[in-house]
Amino acid sequence: MEDIYNYTLEELTKFCQAADYPRFLAQQVFNWIYRRRLEDFILMTNVSKDARKFLEDNFFFPRLKSLKKEESSDGTVKFLFGLSDGAAIESVYIPERERFTLCLSTQVGCKYACKFCASGRDGFQRNLAASEIINQYLSVSKDLNSKVTNIVFMGIGEPLDNLPNLIKAIQIFLEPKGLGFGKNKICVSTSGIIPGIREFAAASLGVKLSVSLHAAEDGTRTKIMPVNKKYPLKELIAVVKEFSLGQKRSVMFEYALIKGFNDSLRDAAALGKLIKGFDAKVNLINCNSSFEGFEPSPDEAIVEFTQELKKRGIFYFLRKSRGGDINAACGQLKAKFEKPNQGFRST
Repeated sequence: MEDIYNYTLEELTKFCQAADYPRFLAQQVFNWIYRRRLEDFILMTNVSKDARKFLEDNFFFPRLKSLKKEESSDGTVKFLFGLSDGAAIESVYIPERERFTLCLSTQVGCKYACKFCASGRDGFQRNLAASEIINQYLSVSKDLNSKVTNIVFMGIGEPLDNLPNLIKAIQIFLEPKGLGFGKNKICVSTSGIIPGIREFAAASLGVKLSVSLHAAEDGTRTKIMPVNKKYPLKELIAVVKEFSLGQKRSVMFEYALIKGFNDSLRDAAALGKLIKGFDAKVNLINCNSSFEGFEPSPDEAIVEFTQELKKRGIFYFLRKSRGGDINAACGQLKAKFEKPNQGFRST
């Protein structure tokens, strides 16, 4: 049997037509499972009995196991989900005024071992299927009974290292007859995987791209992001410019301010010089104090840093860290858990 959430509308349409069912059957199914959130083919009342039997014989609804849920004093909620093979991932819900953001994981573990991020400390295990990405959203929405306005792929893992499943998941999120998210409401974050950025651009999904930068000089960046050895800044910025021009949209650079490491006026000037000349913005956030060897920048350093960016005409946001008291802030996701005794596939 097939996992229904692994199918885009186009794929499901082809599957149904191959069995001599009309193409609108797939549209009906998408409406039931993504708009009405129904997980029982037999209850799809506008679908013929024969088609319902066909669906029931060929597909199943997977479910994630809720292992743990923690709520921060600022309203952020972190979820630990168990997967069918006993692995686990984390997702984070971040409410802020009229914006309700869900941060999704794309891998179990991570290969890239950024020094400020906990996700790669235990190494990489595997990619998530598109279904496991989509199911994080469905599970959180059901648990909280709350809307999600924005999707960010900034959880555990490097999204562009799992590109085929990422693209499929985004197609499902964007599908008007399904979840129907707008392109401006979805953002993919990368540590700077140059081939992945090019492939992502070629997919022409139209969603936003965010690049974890955190330093504007190769020597500094390599100290905290080993990926910089393979994909240095000059090459990375060139391909990001190509993406911005080709997609006709701004690119966001993530920059965690670390005391005495990347928060000087010289660092700000280097950052301004690096990203000058194309449609780019900077997302500044003070680093977490939870990791050994890193301290947040003092207020006076942040003021000087932002003034230098402003002087150089760089548009920036100064973000407040969220969910730190439950280890849900940027870079803190790790999914520590005891291995479940059984899988969670539902047939």
